[in-house]
Amino acid sequence: MVEEYLKNIIKQFESYKGVADKTLAQLTEEDLYWKYNEESNTIASIMIHLSENMLSRWTDFFESDGEKEWRDRESEFAVQHLSYSELIERWEKGWKCLFNAINTIDETNFNTPILIRNKKVKLIESITRQIAHYPYHIGQIAFIGKMILNATWKSPSIPKGKSDEYIRLEFERNSK
Repeated sequence: MVEEYLKNIIKQFESYKGVADKTLAQLTEEDLYWKYNEESNTIASIMIHLSENMLSRWTDFFESDGEKEWRDRESEFAVQHLSYSELIERWEKGWKCLFNAINTIDETNFNTPILIRNKKVKLIESITRQIAHYPYHIGQIAFIGKMILNATWKSPSIPKGKSDEYIRLEFERNSK
């Protein structure tokens, strides 16, 4: 059961990352720093926030608190001056940490409690929190990307007006 659950979680995280990656691939460095208004976050700041959250939560997660002392959450939302490739490198570093950590979980350690902000929580609770947190921000990335690209936007999931075609193709593919 634990193995099946973890495979599903990995599949979900990969799916969320895929939506973001397909959006990021359509954008320029300048686009990553676009803001709708002063209260809005840039895609760059969301990418940094997610990466830093992953690094904090998943680095040595059985041995240390998920809120690392070295993390400066407020700076994640400050204006960054990273190049496109530097942002992608940070982004990938967070995801690599997440996937590496999940791949260390198995039947023997699944019920081991972990610490987040000095509070003991079940590992499954921590995973559930992240499985809700990351797509929230990935939805923001996709939405901001769509606002920036407007008519040239290519949907990273089922494009508007293509639901019937998508469902038909899925039924055909799954009946083979």
